[in-house]
Amino acid sequence: MAAQISPSILSADFARLAEAAAAVPNADWLHVDVMDNHFVPNLTLGLPVVESLLKATSTPLDCHLMIEDPDRWAPAYAEAGAGGVTIHAEAAKAPVRTLRQIRAAGARAGLALNPATSVEPYEDLLSEMDMLLLMTVEPGFGGQKFLNVVLPKIRRARTLIDKHGGQVWLQVDGGVSADTIERCAEAGADVFVAGNAVYGTDDPARAVEELRALAEKS
Repeated sequence: MAAQISPSILSADFARLAEAAAAVPNADWLHVDVMDNHFVPNLTLGLPVVESLLKATSTPLDCHLMIEDPDRWAPAYAEAGAGGVTIHAEAAKAPVRTLRQIRAAGARAGLALNPATSVEPYEDLLSEMDMLLLMTVEPGFGGQKFLNVVLPKIRRARTLIDKHGGQVWLQVDGGVSADTIERCAEAGADVFVAGNAVYGTDDPARAVEELRALAEKS
């Protein structure tokens, strides 16, 4: 699969989210980090902002729910029109049911794992998801340093996905930049969330293309 780049608006100016979306017309997705100050120690934005952003861009939204009780809240993001909704394995009490509800509402269903969460226990759930997200930093804040310790887990995840037919996208999120994206791609990732590496530049659209080219070198 060709590399997909998902700029994270967590690194954009929250007062100008529509402009931030327009600045990356070549992005495959817009990554939207929803944080509740409970599951992670930060508070960002929620469903009303997502609904407004959906009206301002044609780029599909990749909503990453770093929240408590995603079983309750996730389906509403899919129903609102998000292209993808990802829940955390550490927070979901009924992940299979919730992933199925996300799919039933018309979105791609994703399952996210924190750096210390092993991928192997979730092998049997691969058929229930469209994307597996591996955090390459501790969730909660943008601008963190990439954790190389996650690279072996990316390789193991790719092996498991390929074993089951290779239909699940493998996303990495955290510290993805021109210095780290090739390592992630070589390990088997194919969807890349990039925040500061895109919105911290003078030309976000050019940054997207440069990251895509680096990922596709592997």
